[in-house]
Amino acid sequence: MSKRDYYEVLGVGKGASKDEIKKAYRKLSKQLHPDVNKEPDADEKFKEVKEAYETLSDDQQRAHYDQFGHTDPNQGFGGFGGGADFGGGFGGFEDIFNSFFGGGAARRRDPNAPRQGADLQYTMSVTFEEAAFGKEAEIEIPRDETCGTCHGSGAKPGTHPETCGHCHGTGQLNVEQNTPFGRIVNRRVCSYCNGTGKEIKHKCTTCGGEGKVRKRRKINVKIPAGIDDGQQLRMSGQGEAGVNGGPPGDLYVVFHVKPHEFFERDGDDVYCEMPLTFVQASLGDEIEVPTLHGKVKLKIPAGTQTGTKFRLRGKGIPNVRGYGTGDQHVIVRIITPTKLTDKQKQLLREFAEMSGNVPLGEHEESFFSKVKRAFKGD
Repeated sequence: MSKRDYYEVLGVGKGASKDEIKKAYRKLSKQLHPDVNKEPDADEKFKEVKEAYETLSDDQQRAHYDQFGHTDPNQGFGGFGGGADFGGGFGGFEDIFNSFFGGGAARRRDPNAPRQGADLQYTMSVTFEEAAFGKEAEIEIPRDETCGTCHGSGAKPGTHPETCGHCHGTGQLNVEQNTPFGRIVNRRVCSYCNGTGKEIKHKCTTCGGEGKVRKRRKINVKIPAGIDDGQQLRMSGQGEAGVNGGPPGDLYVVFHVKPHEFFERDGDDVYCEMPLTFVQASLGDEIEVPTLHGKVKLKIPAGTQTGTKFRLRGKGIPNVRGYGTGDQHVIVRIITPTKLTDKQKQLLREFAEMSGNVPLGEHEESFFSKVKRAFKGD
C-alpha cells in the first residue's frame, strides 16, 4: 500500500511554515497517541504522523521530499530488480554482473570478522514534570546477550567450532547455472553453515549453538532535564551482543511526553490560561498563578482585556543542552458569569446606563465598528 502524502497526513498545505507544521503535529500527536486514543488504528496513525513530522520539520529532508516524494532517487536500475526475467532466473544488474565475473567485483566480507551488534530502540513515556526537570528511572528491555557458557562460540565447553567443510570457511558456495549466455558460476551463501564459515558439531546446551541467549535486562536511565517529546537518548553499548567478539550495539531511548492538563509547551517556554472575573479585569488585581517552579503572584493592571499575555521570566523549562531556562506565558480569559441574582442584574443595568456616554478607546472603537459593519453586511 502506497504511503499518504506527508502534508495531507498533517493537514497542512505545501507552503506551510515550520511553526504551522509543528502545531499540526502537536495537535494530532495528542489526539492519536495510544496512551490517550484507544481506537484500533490509533497506533499506526500516530506513527504515520510522527514520520511525516520528522521529514517536514527538517529543511534538508523536506526539500528532498518536495522534489522526489516517497521515491528514492538513488535506486537507479529499479526496473532490473522489479522482476525482469532474462531467462536465467536472476533479476537485477548486480546479479548479472556477479554471474559473469563470479562476484569478484563485490567486496567479500569475512564471515569470521568481528561485527557490532544491532541497535535497539525503547519508547519511554514520561510526565510533563519529569521531562522538565529530569529524573532517574529503571527500564527493562529484552535483548540478545553473549552466552555465558560458551562465551559466544556456540560450541559445547571443551570443544571448538570447526571450519565448514563445504565452503572451506568462506561462507559462500559456487553454484553452477545454465543461462541463455552459457553455463556460468554464481556465488551464494553457504546453506550448510549459513554464511558463518563454521560448523558446530557439539553445540552448547545453553544457547543451542547460537552463541547468544535472550534475556531481560534492567537498565538505569538518567532522563535529561528539558527533554522534549520525540527526542532520544543514546546509551552506548546497551544494544544487542556483537558477533564474533564484536562490540555490542547501542540503545536509543525515545521519549514520549504526556500532555499536561494545565500547561502547554513550545520549545523551552510554557503556556497556560488563567480566568479573570469582569471586576478583576476592570479594576485590576493580584492573582496567584501555578508554575512548574511553584506558585507566584501576578499583578493584573486595571482595564486588562481578554487574551492579554503576561510573561513570567525563568519560569519555563530548562534547556536540555544547558542554555538557560524558558519563560512562562500567562494568557488571561475574562469569564462571563452565567448565574446572576436580581440585585446583580440591576447593578449591571445601572452600570450599563452610566457607561452609555463613556467614550470608547481607539482599540474598542475599531473593534465595535467592525462588529456593526458585519451585522449590516458592509
